[in-house]
Amino acid sequence: MKSTLRLFLTCAAALAFSTVALAQTDAPTGACSGMSLGPGASLNGFVPFPADNLWNTDVSNMPADPNSANIIHFIGDTVTVHPDFGAGLYQGSTIGIPYQIEAGSQPKVTVKLGVYAEESDPGPMPIPGNALIEGYPHPGSGDRHVLVLEKDGCWLYELYHGVPLKNGQWNAASAAIWDMTTNEQRPYTWTSADAAGLPVFVGLARYDEVAGGAINHALRFTVPATRQAFVAPASHWASSDNNPDAPPMGMRLRLKASFDISGFPTDDQVILTALKKYGLILADNGSAIYISGVPDNRWNNNDLDQLKTLNASDFEVVQMGTIYTPTNVPQGPSPVILSFTANPSTVPPGMPATLSWSTSGGLYTIVSPTVGPTRTNSAVVQPTKTTTYKLYVTNQFGRTTKSVKVTVQ
Repeated sequence: MKSTLRLFLTCAAALAFSTVALAQTDAPTGACSGMSLGPGASLNGFVPFPADNLWNTDVSNMPADPNSANIIHFIGDTVTVHPDFGAGLYQGSTIGIPYQIEAGSQPKVTVKLGVYAEESDPGPMPIPGNALIEGYPHPGSGDRHVLVLEKDGCWLYELYHGVPLKNGQWNAASAAIWDMTTNEQRPYTWTSADAAGLPVFVGLARYDEVAGGAINHALRFTVPATRQAFVAPASHWASSDNNPDAPPMGMRLRLKASFDISGFPTDDQVILTALKKYGLILADNGSAIYISGVPDNRWNNNDLDQLKTLNASDFEVVQMGTIYTPTNVPQGPSPVILSFTANPSTVPPGMPATLSWSTSGGLYTIVSPTVGPTRTNSAVVQPTKTTTYKLYVTNQFGRTTKSVKVTVQ
């Protein structure tokens, strides 16, 4: 569950909506466009983010962390693994975190942001009004994650505590947009739709992967107590505990190579093999060693239950490298916006104007309202009323913004 200690809280923001046409198509790479469409649809072999992304890195031969035994003991040597996903319902809700895949033609809508607005990406986002919410069909008041992959542009959109509005828009406590073609990083100390500042979707166990015989990325997991620290690939902590034996966000557990998986069902062996090769990445505060996955009626819950025979002592901590705390968070220059213009700056209702920009030092760019994330340096908008457009350029050290107005008369 999302920790109440998540830091750097900020005020709410709201965004407007009108029509837009990009001046140039955002072309995805790899097999992103080959994904199927719909709730829980198959990625057809596509693995988000580049092969050298830390989520996709083989850690089977990396050394164990020198403090591994102490950290495992802090978590609890006899704590058992729990697959937090499966088939059917538990207390009226599906088990796991759902997702859906949309085409580039899916209309983008406003997401009204709440307490984590300053550390959120503003959108707009192609989230349907009936998008699946974690815990559906009765999401309740939990984390209410909403995950949407847009296959034609290769973007990933994630909401924390998403609530649909009657006008097709959404409310969310926080939101993050991920470029699935790059090693995007959120600014240091920023959260995301997950407490650790990580993408949620990439860490889920999915049935389509298991049925295909391999999970080719690390999985997401939680523990009850964490340290006021993070390690790559995380960017945010959610604790005030300075105990060096408490696990920092982003820490990776690996199932020991000596652990015998031969007696487990075939599907479990796929998951356990991934835990040896890619491991588990700590993403949030929650129940101890709960592994995240996608609800799917094709899971065999009896087989998944056999994973509960594993305990913390069957794992080791992969060497973490630099542990970032409030005393050593990296500092550096935020992006620079060299120019942001509208041509023409005055148009009749519904007529086009071209927004153009030049930036330096950014990792990803968003134009709001109406455009959303883009890899280009221009976009055509067609406002029906006078609109102020805002350019957001973000890197690992912060975000820079600039506005331009298009007057409609």
